[in-house]
Amino acid sequence: MRVLLIGANGYLGRFVADRLLADPAVQLTALGRGDDADVRFDLASGSPGALTRFLDAVHPGVVINCAGATRGGARELTRHNTVAVATVCEALRRSGCGARLVQIGCGAEYGPSQPGSSTAEDAVPRPGGPYGVSKLAATELVLGSGLDAVVLRVFSPAGPGTPAGSPLGRLAEALRRAMQANDGELKLGGLGVQRDFIDVRDVARAVHAASLSAAQGVINIGSGRAVRLRDAAAVLARVAGYSGSLHELDGPPGPSMRSAIGHPRPEPDHAAPVAYPYPDGCGSWQQADVRTARDRLGWRPRINLEESLADIWMEAACRI
Repeated sequence: MRVLLIGANGYLGRFVADRLLADPAVQLTALGRGDDADVRFDLASGSPGALTRFLDAVHPGVVINCAGATRGGARELTRHNTVAVATVCEALRRSGCGARLVQIGCGAEYGPSQPGSSTAEDAVPRPGGPYGVSKLAATELVLGSGLDAVVLRVFSPAGPGTPAGSPLGRLAEALRRAMQANDGELKLGGLGVQRDFIDVRDVARAVHAASLSAAQGVINIGSGRAVRLRDAAAVLARVAGYSGSLHELDGPPGPSMRSAIGHPRPEPDHAAPVAYPYPDGCGSWQQADVRTARDRLGWRPRINLEESLADIWMEAACRI
């Protein structure tokens, strides 16, 4: 099976590539903007015609799109998350390869949900920020393309390689700095949020399963369990052997809490106050209903959050 992987050098893409390379039946070609890609191509600026010619030459049976942006302004997010996917869909429509498309979506497309509830694929998406909007637009393009396609809505990925700018990445970095300075008290903010964390290696398994399946439409990929960020912080502290105390800063999340764990500092060229109560636009609670992944992909999560956090800490500890 010939597979074209777009975004192989990204956080999710690296683990998807490893998973596919472990399958002797897969012939993998990586397309991306980096020098380490087999073929260099920028989806956000490249033409559908150029991509079509490449598809006709390689003739993949499956195209997996892990490319995209998680940070930046609305224009940048739209360019990398929506326009790029429009290019992929148009190129596949023009090509004679007849490839199946596996698109990586995001739980942020749903937006806020009712605390205590599990979000199923038939929920009406109401993204609360520009990132979720850009990813939802991409999903709608894929679903309306007429292609043999499936969208995997990945909730909150965790594990090795977790970006330093993510909530768990910032949490590990704050803990590392506290231990390095022998600080007996770690002050953190924004820990009331609850998210559905899923290990990135389990995500890679889901992508592999989706590429082999005939499933179409939207499929949630998560653990099926919401975890409060303060509980994740306590586990991470235990894994790290931190003997100090965790002190949660008071006050609701918002512009005054931008430097707190759950709330990223804005980019220098986007210094305006945070427009949404939570940066991912998902409110205080998010939990996936993952029954569709089980039924249609034969997939279940295998790696628990403690193992994911241990791997995050292992990487952070190497910087001490």
